[in-house]
Amino acid sequence: MINKIAESTAAAIGHAADGSTVLIGGFGTAGVPEELIAALIALRPRELTVVNNNAGNGHTGVAALLEAGMVRRVICSFPRSADSYVFDELYRRGGVELELVPQGNLAERIRAAGAGIGAFFSPTGYGTCLASTRETREIDGKQYVLEYPIHGDIALIKAERGDRWGNLVYRKAARNFGPVMAMAAKKTIATVHEVAELGTLDPETIVTPGIFVHQVVQIERVATQAGGFKKAA
Repeated sequence: MINKIAESTAAAIGHAADGSTVLIGGFGTAGVPEELIAALIALRPRELTVVNNNAGNGHTGVAALLEAGMVRRVICSFPRSADSYVFDELYRRGGVELELVPQGNLAERIRAAGAGIGAFFSPTGYGTCLASTRETREIDGKQYVLEYPIHGDIALIKAERGDRWGNLVYRKAARNFGPVMAMAAKKTIATVHEVAELGTLDPETIVTPGIFVHQVVQIERVATQAGGFKKAA
């Protein structure tokens, strides 16, 4: 019987080797799998390459990984924001490397990994310093830059609902990078707020099929100071 439900976030991740490439879902603060990041921090792998839309906010999520000194390299589109001071401080003193990737290219490079595409040409970035070391080609009179896939050893993503087969449904903007990251990693771990009975998820609403998901762990919604619950964005 296929049952991908893990008892805890620690059990879901299991092991993370030093030097791993970790794909982490989230767009700003929406859809960030903070509980899985906390479990990864507890394992203390070193020299990680972290792939995310940005380089962390405040002291939580990706920023917490950076602050723990576990990250060697960040691949992202938006490394700087009003509260990205953890990354800023590390980068300025040479404590972390940065590969800056335009957001569309970032999503497509991850998707290409999951789709088995060896490389692709994109017009984005041509003529800028981002393409200064890349192969370029003229196609039908337009200039393109060669981009390579981004494969992950581990993907940490956040969904709304899932079942024991690993089928996932997302909530609004929390969907963001989750689906493509799930396809691009050797091991994909997802948190969900609700575990659905097998067969009750509408097939038309399943975004990530269970074939791409290895472990699912249920987490509680975070209570707010007002006594309510903080839902996924």
